[in-house]
Amino acid sequence: MVNDVVREVEQKMKKTIEALRQHLATIRTGRASPGLVEHLPVEAYGSTMPLNQLAGISIPEGRLIVIQPYDAGTLKAIEKAIQHSDLGLNPNNDGRLIRLALPQLTEERRRDLVKLVRSRVEEGKVSLRNHRREAMDDLKQLENEKLITEDDHRRGNEKIQALTDRFTKELDQVGAEKEAEVMEV
Repeated sequence: MVNDVVREVEQKMKKTIEALRQHLATIRTGRASPGLVEHLPVEAYGSTMPLNQLAGISIPEGRLIVIQPYDAGTLKAIEKAIQHSDLGLNPNNDGRLIRLALPQLTEERRRDLVKLVRSRVEEGKVSLRNHRREAMDDLKQLENEKLITEDDHRRGNEKIQALTDRFTKELDQVGAEKEAEVMEV
């Protein structure tokens, strides 16, 4: 039973790391990346859909993203979604596709992005701590119901803490890599 709780919390922590990676992919760096816009929510066909389901996204040059809608009718909706996003990009619509030119990041904007990266990493750490607390509560409940011994409870807590430490280090590493990428000129 202890191993089930540990396995479950490990899966949740892995999902937290993956969620952080996806969030950080949307933060702009000095070069173009499809991850910057592919999950951008777009109001189309009466619902909200991610941009990658409405258009092909390509990177023909280092600082240019080209978005080619599958249906020309969604062009205005995609353009509007980009303008209302926090990307700070101005879409160039030629009637068939949208071009997003990424300007050079200023030092001040880079620092703001690093702050954003750090806050996302901190949110990930909070999530890890919540998963740890839930798992430890589950073990405590199992012990109170006499389903596991006190020693099993203690060993389970140690395993959960070791997992938390491991995933916290991984979060820090992912954050540091993204910070370096953002600060790269």
